Amino acid sequence: MDIEKIKQEMLDKKIWAVVGATSNREKYGYKIYKKLKDKGYEVYPINPGYEEIEGDKCYNSISELPVKPDCVNIVVPPRISNKVIEEIANEGIEYVWLQPGTFTEETIDLAESKNLKFVYYDCVLVALD
Repeated sequence: MDIEKIKQEMLDKKIWAVVGATSNREKYGYKIYKKLKDKGYEVYPINPGYEEIEGDKCYNSISELPVKPDCVNIVVPPRISNKVIEEIANEGIEYVWLQPGTFTEETIDLAESKNLKFVYYDCVLVALD
């Protein structure tokens, strides 16, 4: 799997969801959500703990989104990431960006078993600069 090629394919996609988006400006869930929006992406926040983020409706899960995102950025602990990977595969989404600290070997194995194209060990904030 050519990570650089997949990374570029993902950055070329325009509809993203951020699982773990938050309105806490100190957290990566906020920084990633905001940076994607500022760069012109259509971005959907997913976090059952919020009604809205930055004035945008926040969703409880990927299946609730009004459109199917091209990519999902995961900014949650590994125990949640594995559930999200299952949902991504069930929704027919191909691309996943796992932020550092959001995965274990089990998460990677699961993503591979679902034939997902994914990036890990790289922060999307750096890639967007």
